Amino acid sequence: MRGLIALAVLAAGLGAASAQTPLAPPQQQQQPPPRPGNANLRPVPDGPGIRSAELQGLDKVTARTQRFYAPVGKSTRFGTLEITVGDCLVNVPEAPPESVAYLTIIDHKPGQAEEKLFAGWMFASTPSLSALDHGVYDLRVLSCTMAQGSSPPSSR
Repeated sequence: MRGLIALAVLAAGLGAASAQTPLAPPQQQQQPPPRPGNANLRPVPDGPGIRSAELQGLDKVTARTQRFYAPVGKSTRFGTLEITVGDCLVNVPEAPPESVAYLTIIDHKPGQAEEKLFAGWMFASTPSLSALDHGVYDLRVLSCTMAQGSSPPSSR
């Protein structure tokens, strides 16, 4: 248990530090995120569908929540947010259940320059550890899965 807490604290520090880095120019190839230091975490086992993170978004203005799948390596929109899942990992079957996703979240407010809000690992079991800090939206990781026929959310 102490190891999981230490890992979570380390991931929160990495997420906070990387959230303040400037955006890379679009023509540069971004490197995959470094994996958390937990030997039990592994990619979702292969199966039918697309490796995806199941996310839950909350629009605080309308008080509506929405569950949606965000495929690994692709961008998904939720309101004005653009969410990119860099990686999505789960614990081995022998370990306690856990899903961890590396998310990059950019806000595209109309008439304003884009703003990088978050870049780091989010843990399904402890959403407040590395949470998105936004006045309108909350976002949390629910699980990592092989999604079939998922469609992006339509918020607003």
